[in-house]
Amino acid sequence: MNSMITELHKKESLLDLQKLIAIPSVNTSDGTTNPPFGQEIVNSLEEVLAISKSLGMVTYSDPEGFYGYADYGQGEELVGILCHLDVVPEGDISLWETNPFEGVVKDGVIYGRGSQDDKGPTIAALYALKAVVDAGFTFNKRIRFIFGTDEETLWRCMDHYNLNEEAPTMGFVPDGVFPLTYAEKGLLQAKLIGPGSSEIALDCGEASNVVPGKASYSGQDAKEIAETLKEMEADVRLSGHKVTVNGKAVHASTVELGINAINQLAEGLAVHYEHPLLKFLAEKVAKETNGFSIFGDIKDELTGELTFNVGSILINEAVSEIVLDMRIPVEYTIEEIAMTLEKVASEYGLSYQEYDAVPSLYVPKDSQLVQTLLAIYRNKTGDLTEPSTSGGATYARKMTNMVAFGAHFPDSKSFAHQENEGLKLEELYLAMDIYAETIAQLCCEKQ
Repeated sequence: MNSMITELHKKESLLDLQKLIAIPSVNTSDGTTNPPFGQEIVNSLEEVLAISKSLGMVTYSDPEGFYGYADYGQGEELVGILCHLDVVPEGDISLWETNPFEGVVKDGVIYGRGSQDDKGPTIAALYALKAVVDAGFTFNKRIRFIFGTDEETLWRCMDHYNLNEEAPTMGFVPDGVFPLTYAEKGLLQAKLIGPGSSEIALDCGEASNVVPGKASYSGQDAKEIAETLKEMEADVRLSGHKVTVNGKAVHASTVELGINAINQLAEGLAVHYEHPLLKFLAEKVAKETNGFSIFGDIKDELTGELTFNVGSILINEAVSEIVLDMRIPVEYTIEEIAMTLEKVASEYGLSYQEYDAVPSLYVPKDSQLVQTLLAIYRNKTGDLTEPSTSGGATYARKMTNMVAFGAHFPDSKSFAHQENEGLKLEELYLAMDIYAETIAQLCCEKQ
């Protein structure tokens, strides 16, 4: 199968990707302000719409700042490609070998926050459209790139889009793993809230969907806490009256591959301090990543077991809280998991508060959409890997007949949400090639 991707497409797409990475589009607001998520996210949306317009598309920007989109082609049917422009924070800047918001190219890799998730795949899909247009194809369907701004938090952007705009009849999200993901677990993010403390103060973690790779405690008893943590085989660093636990940060959907520094620190602190939140973490979470001590054995044949992540912890004189991220197998409901969690939390004097809940996704493997995308991927790569299920939550579940389709390749290491996030250029261009063929087959007349 011939490629429509030229050297010029590769060169120009790389330059545009660097422009997007250079914008630190981290959510800095609560969705009630104007703009809803901060100026840098607006800047990123304006930049991607300018890129889309330069590629020949007609663009639209939501006046409230929640989303934008770019259209091409003609016809009654609308094919959607759902992308997101917001990124998680850079994490520990000292662990980056390059500026996380520069888009440095080194040894065939472009480094920067968003290079894998999701700015690199977004550019790959946009330039795939450009390649199809340049190849002279005639479009008999409309294609719409929908740009979200709130994917890493509460997806309010998609709620606003769905309220105001036309829904695609089918499409894909370039925010997963090739060959494609046809089922996604349900997502439940919640807070457990307890009393404050005059004895201990903590403020650790950044995002609920990131396994925290570092957690610190400061106090006169730091040395004793450190000794306890060492006995628990935690990776501990002591500096004066500050003890830091080093874990391993990964995306919450693959929590079993990480090491949660907050859980380890809380388990050590619980030996020295009586506090219901610490006791809950020590007794009901500890090193578990599947919530077994809370829920029992929750799993199904299609999507595997439940995952459970403690993303952040706060304890001060006024209040205490932890923020949780759970990915729920498709055969279980969010409601039954929430009910159990609320009951167990109440036994520790903690109150339950739902933060976000998104239902699961399932598109049958034998559907026309899945079979078409799978055939394109296999023809382009020769890889016969079967479609997969995931704990990751993508925009695909916000619309009907949508699946996550790349741009991460199955044998490549994922650095999404980690320091030194980077994307191999050869994979960027191969994904672009796959997407070009996909757009041609979904939206164009046969040549």
